[in-house]
Amino acid sequence: MAELSEALLSVLPAIRVPKAGDRVHKEECAFSFDTPESDGGLYICMNTFLGFGKQYVEKYYGKTGHRVYLHLKRTRKLKEEDSSSSAGDPPRKKPTRLAIGIEGGFDIPEEKFEYDEDVKIVILPEHLEIPRDGLEGLPDMVQDRIASAIEAILTADSASRKQEVQAWDGEVRRVSKHAFSLNQLQNSVRIPPCGWKCNKCDMRENLWLNMTDGSILCGRRYFDGSGGNNHAVEHYRETGYPLAVKLGTITPDGADVYSYDEDDMVLDPSLAEHLAHFGIDMLKMQKTDKTMTELEIDMNQRIGEWELIQESGVQLKPLYGPGYTGIRNLGNSCYLNSVMQVLFSIPDFQRKYVDKLEKIFQSAPADPTQDFSTQVAKLGHGLLSGEYSKPASGDGEQQPDQNQKGMQAGIAPRMFKSLIGKGHPEFSTNRQQDAQEFFLHFINMVERNCRSSENPNEVFRFLVEEKLKCLATEKVKYTQRVDYIMQLPVPMDAALNKDELLEYEERKRQAEEEKQPLPELVRAKVPFSSCLEAYGAPEQVDDFWSTALQAKSVALKTTRFASFPDYLVIQIKKFTFGLDWVPKKLDVSIEMPEELDISALQGTGLQAGEEEMPDIAPPLVTPDEPKAPMLDESVIIQLVEMGFPMDACRKAVYYTGNSGAEAAMNWIMSHMDDPDFANPLVLSGSSGPGSTIICPDPPSEDSVATIVSMGFSRDQAMKALRATSNSLERAVDWIFSHIDDLDAEAAMDISEGRSAAESISESVPVGPKVRDGPGKYQLFAFISHMGTSTMCGHYVCHIKKDGRWVIYNDQKVCASEKPPKDLGYIYFYQRILS
Repeated sequence: MAELSEALLSVLPAIRVPKAGDRVHKEECAFSFDTPESDGGLYICMNTFLGFGKQYVEKYYGKTGHRVYLHLKRTRKLKEEDSSSSAGDPPRKKPTRLAIGIEGGFDIPEEKFEYDEDVKIVILPEHLEIPRDGLEGLPDMVQDRIASAIEAILTADSASRKQEVQAWDGEVRRVSKHAFSLNQLQNSVRIPPCGWKCNKCDMRENLWLNMTDGSILCGRRYFDGSGGNNHAVEHYRETGYPLAVKLGTITPDGADVYSYDEDDMVLDPSLAEHLAHFGIDMLKMQKTDKTMTELEIDMNQRIGEWELIQESGVQLKPLYGPGYTGIRNLGNSCYLNSVMQVLFSIPDFQRKYVDKLEKIFQSAPADPTQDFSTQVAKLGHGLLSGEYSKPASGDGEQQPDQNQKGMQAGIAPRMFKSLIGKGHPEFSTNRQQDAQEFFLHFINMVERNCRSSENPNEVFRFLVEEKLKCLATEKVKYTQRVDYIMQLPVPMDAALNKDELLEYEERKRQAEEEKQPLPELVRAKVPFSSCLEAYGAPEQVDDFWSTALQAKSVALKTTRFASFPDYLVIQIKKFTFGLDWVPKKLDVSIEMPEELDISALQGTGLQAGEEEMPDIAPPLVTPDEPKAPMLDESVIIQLVEMGFPMDACRKAVYYTGNSGAEAAMNWIMSHMDDPDFANPLVLSGSSGPGSTIICPDPPSEDSVATIVSMGFSRDQAMKALRATSNSLERAVDWIFSHIDDLDAEAAMDISEGRSAAESISESVPVGPKVRDGPGKYQLFAFISHMGTSTMCGHYVCHIKKDGRWVIYNDQKVCASEKPPKDLGYIYFYQRILS
C-alpha cells in the first residue's frame, strides 16, 4: 500500500479534473476502435483525457511521459427478464415522425443487456493498479482530488456523444421569417372545420390553406403520380403569398406549415392567431390527414428498389475476415460508409494510409483525434485488419431473426466522421447526404493533406478537354481542366420500353381519374450506349462571348478526355429538378457493362485546319464609367428569379465574363458555401479588362501560415487570400485551380535571374500529377441509392473481391447473389492492363 500511495502522490500534479470544453474520449481509442468493452478495456489519460487501447497506451506513455490512466472495462451480460411481465412485448406502433428515439418516431430497440463496469487507476510504466475504492490511507485532500477527477471523467459527456444526437429528430424546423409579419387580407373568409375541397379542382385530400387570403388549394403532384394538382404552389407563384397550412393536420399541438418562399416546412409561432383570422380554433381541431412526414415514410416503404438493391428477398451468406468489416450507421451515415468501403478497396489508399500506419501514428500531433492522416489510417486499418469483422454478439439463447443474420460488431468511425465534417454545413450534421458530394469532399481533404507527399487521389484524377467552336466564325478554343468524376447524363427519350412507359402513364392517368390504386411501376430502361453518346454529343452554348467577334455568339461545346485515369468514377445523373425546383429522382434502369472502352472519347487537341480564337478577355467596363462593370442584366434577373441574392448573381455574371446563364449558374453552385457569397461585388481601382475583386483588409498571418505549411510560398498564399476575400478554404481551392499559372510564374522568376533554390523553396511543385493509359476498364464497385432524393433514403455498395461480388450494407457484409448493377448511382471502373 505504501508503494501505491507513493506512486499516486508522485503523479498527483498530472491528474486533471475535466472542465467545460474538455473533450473526454472515454468510448474509443484514438488509434484503434477499441472500447471499454474490448478485451483489454480502455485507458483514459487523466491529463489529456485521450483514450487508448491496450496496444497503444504504452506507446503513448513512451512518447509523452504521461503515467496515470483511468482504466475502464465493461462486461456485457443478459438482463434478467421481468417475471411480472407475462403478456409479452406490446405490439410496435407505426412511426408517425421522421425521427429516432422520440415519441412518435422509430423506436430504439430496447437494450437486452446490462453491463458490469470495472474502474481502476493504472500507473505506468510499473502497471500499478489501484481500484476505484482503494484510495483509503491517502490524505483526505489527495483522496478528494483523485475521486473528483474519476467522477468527472465518468459523468462527462464523451467527445463522440457531443458530436451526435442520441435521439435524432428529422422534423426539426426553423421559424419562418414570415411568421411575425404575415399580411392577412381582411376578406371575411371563414373556414369550416371539415368538408374542404380545392378551389380549382375536385381534390378533397392533400389540401393547403393559404394563410394570407384563405384560399384552399391542393398540394404538389408527387413523382409517382400521387398527391395533388399543384394548385397551391401555382397560387403562390401568382400572388406571392408565402405561408400555407395543411388542412387535416391541425391539432392543439400544431400543424404542418410550408413556406413557399423559403421552400421548406417551417414553424409558425403565431399559428393560432393566423388560423383564428379565418375562424379556426386550434384547440377544437383534430388530425384527419397524413402529415408530410407520414407521407414520406409511406413513400419509402413502397419503393421497390429497396428490396432489389439490398437483395432482401435472397438468403445471403455472411462474410468475415480482413477486408470484410462492416461499419455501423451513426445516424444517416450510410453515404460515408459506402464511399469509404470502396476507397479502401483500392491499393493506392491502402499503401498511403494502412501500410504506413505506424509511421503516421508516430508522427501524430498531441491530439491525434484531430489529425486527418491518423484518423484515415485508423479507419483503413479497422476495415482491412479483420480484427473487428466478427458476428455481432447474440444473447446466446435465441436465434437471430432474418434481418440480423450477417450483422457484425463492425467499427463505429465517430472520430473520423466528426473530423471530416468539422466546419462543413452538411457533413457535420446527422442528416442524409449525397454520396457523390461526400466523395468529392473527401478527395478535397486528401488533396490538402497530401500536398508534399504521396497522393492516392492520382488514381481518379484526369484531364478534361473542352472545345468551344464559335458558329459565327468557325474558330475554336481549347481548354483543359482537372476532374475526378465522369458525370453521365440520362437521355430518357432513348428508353427501350417507350410503349410500355406510355401505356403505364395512360393506366396511371385513368387510375387517378377514377381514384383507383396506381398500377405497378414501370421503370424506364435506357441503354448505357445512349448515355455515353449524350456525354460526347456537342452541347449548344447560347450567349457565348466570342473573342473572334468581340461580341456574343452561339457556340458548340464538346467534352473529351485529355487523359484516362487508373480508376474511372462514373456518376449517373439520376437526380434533377422539376419545373417547380423540387428535387426528384429519375426511376431508371441502365445495364452497366462489366467491361468498358471509352477510347473513342479521347481528346485530339487542335486539328489541322482549325483556327483558334484570340485569347482576349471580354470587356466588362465602359469608357464613361471605368469602375462600373457592364453586366448582362437579363442573366442577372434570370438568376435572381430563381431565388439567389442579387449581389451573388452580379458576381456570378462578372466572374464568368458575361458567358451566359449556364456558366453563371455553375459559378453560383460552386460558391454557395462561401462566407462572402452574398456580399457586394468590390472592384480594384484599376479600370479596363481584368479588374478583379480585392480584399479591404490584409490577409491574416494565421491564414498565410496555414497555406505556407501546406507547401505553398508566401507570395502565392497572399495572392490566393486576396483573390478570395481572405477565405482560407476558398484560397486553397483557388491555388489548385490556378496551378498552371503559378507554375508559369515560378518559371518566369527563374528566367528573370532568381536562383533555382529560391524558386524551388517558394514555388508550387509541378502538378497536379495526372496518370494516363488505355481507356479500357472493368467494373469493380458501385454505390446504390434508395429513396426519392439524396436528402433521404439509404446507400449500400457492392464491391468485387476475390472474383465475387460482395454487398456492404452498413454492418452487414455478405456474398452478393444478384448485384443490381442496373440501379447504381456511382460506378467505379478499374483500368484493364493488357
